[in-house]
Amino acid sequence: MNQQMPDGSTRYPLLFGIDDPSQLRELDRDQLVVLAVELRKYLIEITAQTGGHLAPGLGTVELTIALHYVFNTPEDRLVWDIGHQAYPHKILTGRRDRFHTIRQHQGLSGFLKRSESKYDTFGAGHASTSISAALGMAVAAGREGIEREVVAIIGDGALTGGMAFEALNNAGDLDANLLVILNDNEMSISKNVGAISNYLARILSGHAYSTVREGSKTVLSTLPPSIKNYARRWEEHLKGMVMPSTLFEELGFYYIGPIDGHNLQTTVTTLKNMRKMKGPRFLHVVTQKGKGFEPAEGDPCVFHGVTPFNPDTGKMEKKKKGRTYTNVFSDWLCDMAAQDEKLIGITPAMREGSGLVRFSQEFRDRYFDVGIAEQHSLTFAAGLSCEGLKPVVAIYSTFLQRAYDQLIHDIALQNLDVLFAIDRAGLVGADGATHAGAYDYSFLRCIPGMVVMAPADEAECRNMLYTGYQHVGPASVRYPRGGGPGVAEKTRMSALTIGKAEVRRKTKGKIKQVAILAFGTMLTPAVEVGDALDATVVNMRFVKPLDEQLILTLADAYSLLVTVEENVVMGGAGSAVNEYLAKNNRHTAILNLGIPDKHLDQGSQQQQLAAIGLDAEGIKRQILSRLTIMSEPQQQVKTQQVKTQKPKTSTVVSV
Repeated sequence: MNQQMPDGSTRYPLLFGIDDPSQLRELDRDQLVVLAVELRKYLIEITAQTGGHLAPGLGTVELTIALHYVFNTPEDRLVWDIGHQAYPHKILTGRRDRFHTIRQHQGLSGFLKRSESKYDTFGAGHASTSISAALGMAVAAGREGIEREVVAIIGDGALTGGMAFEALNNAGDLDANLLVILNDNEMSISKNVGAISNYLARILSGHAYSTVREGSKTVLSTLPPSIKNYARRWEEHLKGMVMPSTLFEELGFYYIGPIDGHNLQTTVTTLKNMRKMKGPRFLHVVTQKGKGFEPAEGDPCVFHGVTPFNPDTGKMEKKKKGRTYTNVFSDWLCDMAAQDEKLIGITPAMREGSGLVRFSQEFRDRYFDVGIAEQHSLTFAAGLSCEGLKPVVAIYSTFLQRAYDQLIHDIALQNLDVLFAIDRAGLVGADGATHAGAYDYSFLRCIPGMVVMAPADEAECRNMLYTGYQHVGPASVRYPRGGGPGVAEKTRMSALTIGKAEVRRKTKGKIKQVAILAFGTMLTPAVEVGDALDATVVNMRFVKPLDEQLILTLADAYSLLVTVEENVVMGGAGSAVNEYLAKNNRHTAILNLGIPDKHLDQGSQQQQLAAIGLDAEGIKRQILSRLTIMSEPQQQVKTQQVKTQKPKTSTVVSV
C-alpha cells in the first residue's frame, strides 16, 4: 500500500521535513510555494491508492499552509468545518506517515477527531458547526484571560446551514476575539478575484487603514447620533462598492475580501494583518475545488469523494456492479412522480448521495435542494403538506438527527403527510461514527403516529416506499448504504399491510427452540443462521407498528426469541418487542442483538458488522451462547438433586 514511503524524503524534501507545524513556521515565504506543490502531489498520490475526499482538500492546500504558518497552532485554535477540506491539515500535523490509512479499519479518520490529534480542536462530520464551536473556545479563552487566536474555517456550502448564521449573529453581539474564514470555492465568484481585489484586501487589513478606522471610531463617538450613523453607513457604502461586506458588517464582523486563496503571499499577509486585530473578523477566501489536478478541476463533484484512481489520468477503479438501495429509491421516486403530480422531492444538499439526480432533471419544478438546512427541509415539507402536496424528504439517517424537533413538532404532532426516505441507515463503513445511521429506530419509534419500515431487500424497499406514500400521515422507510441481496423489483408497485410481518423460514424439527425476529438488513444473515440452527426466521418489516399478534404467538411457542437489528440495542426494535412482551405478561427468554453502546470507528461495513457480532457467524455464536446459559440452571438442578439424595442402604442377610 505504501511502497513509496522510503524515498519520500527525496521526492518530497520539504514536506517530509515537516513532522510538526512549528517546523513549517521556520521556512521562508518563498519555500511555502514549493511546499504547496509537494503537498498537493502527495495528497493526490496517496488518495489515488486509498480513496477518500480529494477535491475539497486540493482546494485548501495554500490556505492550510498559510494558517499553520501564521498562527501558533495548536495553542491557537483552528476549527475546521466537517473534515473534507482538512486532509492537508492532517498531513502537516504529524500524521503524514499514517495518511495511507485514511478512512480504513484502525487507520486515520476521514474527519476531524479530537482523540486522534491535539491539532484537531473540534471533531466534526456534520456541517455548519465550526463557528459555534470556535465562538465557544474564544469566549472561554477570554474568561480565562488567555491570549489566543481562534479561527473557524467554513465552506460556502456549510454556510447555507442556519446554525452558521446563528453563530455569526451571536459572535457579533458578543464582540468575541474570533476570526471566521469563508472558504468559497464556487466557480462563479472567481471573476471577482484578481490583483485589484487582493490589493484592496491587503490595504484594508493593513496597519494604516485599521489605525485610521479605529481613529474614526473615536472621532465618531463625539458626534451626534444622527451624524455618526450617517458616517458609518457611508463607510460601509464605500466598501460595498467593491466587495460584498454589508451582510457580515451588519452582523458585527470586520469583513475583508474576497482574496485569492491560492496566492500564498496574499493569504499570509492578510492573515498576519488580521491576526493583529481584535474582535470578530471575517475573511472571504476564494479557492478552486480540485485545484492542481485537472480531472478534479473539471468535475469537482465526482472527485469530491473518490475510490482508488489512476493519478495520471484520474480514471477511477470500477465500482462493484450491483443495484443499490439508493438506485431503488431514485427509480421509485421518478415512477411515483409520473403517476402523481402532487409529489414533491426535497433534499438538504444531498442530491447525488440520496439519488435525486434523475428526478431533478425530469421533474425540475418539483425538485427542491434547500442547502445544508435539515431543520428547514422538514418544516418546508410540513408547509407543503398543509396545502395538499405530497412531499418526500430524501435524507441520510445521520442528518435526520439534526431536525428532530421539526420531525416531532412540525410534522408528527400535526399528523402531516410526509414520507421520509432514510438513506445510509445502519453502519456506513469508511465514514465511521459521525455518519453512522445507528439511532433512527430508537428516535423514530417513540413518536406517536409514525410508521417505521425497514426493507429486507430491493423489491421490498420499492413496495415500502409506495406503502409509505399511500399512507396518510408521517411514514419512513430506512435502508442501508450499498446494495441488498439482489431481489429484483417489479414495475408494478404493491402496498404492504401496515404492521404485518412475514415468516421466511419455519423450524423443521419437532422442538421449537429458537425464533429469530429480523429487522431490515439483518434478514439475510438471520436466514443463514436459521438454516444452521433450524430456527424459525421472521422478516419483521415494521418497527412501528409491530406485528403484535405474531410476537405473542412466537413467545408462546418458542423457548428463545432473538431480535436482530442494525440499530443501537438501546431503545431500538428489540426494545419494542421487549416492551410488548412485558405488557402482555410473557416471560419468554429473549436475546436482543444490535449495535452496542459505543461509537464504532471506520472500516468496511463487513468489518464493522463482524466486530460487533452482527454477521451470520456472530449471530450464530451469540445464540448458541445464550442457549448454553439457558441450559445451565437445569443441569445445576439435576446435579444438586443427585447430591442431596440419601444413599440407599442395603440389608445383608446371612444364611
